[in-house]
Amino acid sequence: MQGVAAETAIRWLQRWDAQQERYVPDREERFRVVIDVVREVIGGGPAGVVDLGCGPGSLSQRLAEALPEVHVVGVDADPLLLGLGQANTNPRVRSVEADLTNPGWPDATGLPGPWDAAVSSTALHWLTPEDLGQLYRTLAANLRPGGVFVNADNLGLGQPALDTIAEAIRAARTRRVGTERNEDWAAWWQALQEDDDLAPLLDARSDAAIAHSSQNSLTVWQHAELLRQAGFAEAGPVWQFGDDHVLVAVR
Repeated sequence: MQGVAAETAIRWLQRWDAQQERYVPDREERFRVVIDVVREVIGGGPAGVVDLGCGPGSLSQRLAEALPEVHVVGVDADPLLLGLGQANTNPRVRSVEADLTNPGWPDATGLPGPWDAAVSSTALHWLTPEDLGQLYRTLAANLRPGGVFVNADNLGLGQPALDTIAEAIRAARTRRVGTERNEDWAAWWQALQEDDDLAPLLDARSDAAIAHSSQNSLTVWQHAELLRQAGFAEAGPVWQFGDDHVLVAVR
């Protein structure tokens, strides 16, 4: 793990999960919905799943734990988050460093195609609409007929009054469960950069010059339309709480 102790990585993974729940108070339930969708499609047999923008592998690990015949390959461009994820040692989870805006990224997975499913959680809103459209076309080309793409993210509804209400509903839920007091995104990254134990991973991230674009602000319906244009037969949300969605597209 590039010289980083497992206990250090695990500590930061726990802080990562708590930080994410500040913005997604029902994150564990949302993970379970993603897993339920994949289970419905693959049944109980062996399957290959790709986790897009996997970060430290929170969703990848949960998928492998819940579905014992599934092999998951996580893809992310951030060597620091991938390095932290190596503290999780499930043999059916593997992660690779690749840029999802590069159409050749599927080659890096080493996963024989066509794939049974692809998933993502709170990651793809960083891509531009153009890059997202290309990514969806790449997915459509690599998934088997009947395979699915499952995207869990905070996605707007495209109507100002409804969007305001949806965000308020999620904020109220966050207050009820107490996660509004959790460490926020900026504080997590700042604290991480000050931890000398993570120097090898921080150096690797600096070398890779990781950068995000601004959020693309696409609505859940615009995502669904992009997926249909990319070659998916059907696309739409199957779960929602406020502006928090699980969007499913069927190849």
